[in-house]
Amino acid sequence: MAGQKILIIEGHPDVSAPHLCHALADAYAEGAHAGGREVRRAVLAKLDFPLLRSQQEWEHGSLPPELARAQTDIVWADHLLLIFPLWLGDMPALVKGFLEQVARPGFAFRAEGGNPFGHKALKGRSARVVVTMGMPAVAYRWYFRAHSLKALERNILGFVGIAPIHETLIGMVGKSGEVFEDAQKWLARLRKLGHEGA
Repeated sequence: MAGQKILIIEGHPDVSAPHLCHALADAYAEGAHAGGREVRRAVLAKLDFPLLRSQQEWEHGSLPPELARAQTDIVWADHLLLIFPLWLGDMPALVKGFLEQVARPGFAFRAEGGNPFGHKALKGRSARVVVTMGMPAVAYRWYFRAHSLKALERNILGFVGIAPIHETLIGMVGKSGEVFEDAQKWLARLRKLGHEGA
């Protein structure tokens, strides 16, 4: 089912200059609004939160106040759009740090029976992950096996019950100031996906 309530999580760490990730998030939001959907946004580069440094802190520490709204919005949403650039073959540290903070025990999963991870508390939500990269997307998917994306889908999103998870890989970005000849095609594609809530 298409998402009617959508949370856009913008994971580009740099908001000091325009980047393709920002334009793609805007295009998706425009399409979603045009399709009559409700949209909320979390711009991670504008949030101030520390990295987790211990299991004790993850399990029993307080959630940083800046992230309380993000957790509320994740619960509210029935579809998530997570968008970020590929850095050193993976998501930027800012995105990983955000996911570690919000996906805490008791929020993202709970014990069930004898299994401490048995209840996936975010079931009922779907997601789309959009990743931009400098290499050709086909090289990332087939030569590198999209290893970091698969880990995100399996070990984080899927682990807490989010499914189905779709992906959009956009390659050859940033060759000349993040402006490339296929940009308009991708913006149109994201606008259409937003309109569909997909």
